Amino acid sequence: MAVIPVDIAGAPYEVRVGTGLLASLSEQCSGRLRKRRVPVVTDVQVHKAWGAVVEQALHEGGHEAVWRVLPAGEASKSWDQLAATVDWLLAEEVERGDHILAFGGGVIGDLTGFAASILKRGCKFIQIPTTLLAQVDSSVGGKTAINTPAGKNLVGAFHQPSLVLADLAALDTLPPREMKAGYAEVVKYGLLGDAEFFRWCQANGAAMLAGDAALREYAVAHSVAAKASIVKQDEKETLGLRALLNLGHTFGHAFEAQTGFSDRLLHGEGVALGMVLAARFSARRGLLNHEDAELVARHFAEVGMASEIASLSLNCDGQALVQHMLHDKKMDAGTLPFVLLKSIGEAFLAKDVDLGEVAKFLDGELAR
Repeated sequence: MAVIPVDIAGAPYEVRVGTGLLASLSEQCSGRLRKRRVPVVTDVQVHKAWGAVVEQALHEGGHEAVWRVLPAGEASKSWDQLAATVDWLLAEEVERGDHILAFGGGVIGDLTGFAASILKRGCKFIQIPTTLLAQVDSSVGGKTAINTPAGKNLVGAFHQPSLVLADLAALDTLPPREMKAGYAEVVKYGLLGDAEFFRWCQANGAAMLAGDAALREYAVAHSVAAKASIVKQDEKETLGLRALLNLGHTFGHAFEAQTGFSDRLLHGEGVALGMVLAARFSARRGLLNHEDAELVARHFAEVGMASEIASLSLNCDGQALVQHMLHDKKMDAGTLPFVLLKSIGEAFLAKDVDLGEVAKFLDGELAR
């Protein structure tokens, strides 16, 4: 088992990465579960695959799982589900010192973490991510949120978990599409600050996705360590460093919005396409050589992921996608910063990007 510390001032915690953590859940959460009844928020798919394992593990520690089971998918990150989850937690008489278990992918972690952040002005929670994307990215760092009709993650809070338990066994029941979507966030760490890790992904990504246990543990642990290093320096994204973790997200969120935040495009799939476009846009501006920009697209294609936005058959032009970007939470005094690349392994925050240029660039990409 790999243990990665997240050394945030005033709220440090561990991320544990290994196999069998769900089966030993009571032991892993030792000292944190104060009551017999333990509130667990999950979705129908995770509950079907792993609910019995969690129930048995908690039972062995003298606890009883109390379930809130939500529909799977991005639509659960909504005002209605947030309100219903908070009401459910209040009915369960959850106190500030209690721990809520967020057991699922990024949607469950985001929603449950946000509910914990506002319940009684802040309750504790434990992230138990079951998707690759959640294990390497969304469960670490304390960003919680819901979506609104205006855009993705526009209402939320920074609220750190007390513990993150990433059981690699959960990835065995993940559909291949979900695994590939999560892989986008793994590649991101190589592109934004670690060229050697990107080369590792080129050499090992396909085998990792195919199920190699050692490669999966390395990919998750390395990604978590990379994110932890950034988050501890810039927890609330005020210094510009944590913003680099948004590589691919400004483009990706626009694609998600255009497709209605639906299963038509998973978050990680949008991020992968967004990173391809960030690389190509960087090359268009003379920041990155074109060969390296195409390396990004080629790598995603080689592992069976979409690498061209034309594959989405979007019924819009570049300007419509830019309109979605205007709702981005990173907008600052009318300017939208973009994370671009100087080289593979060197990202930076560009604050001088003209959105008209972005719209023209997107028109070209839509026509590829």
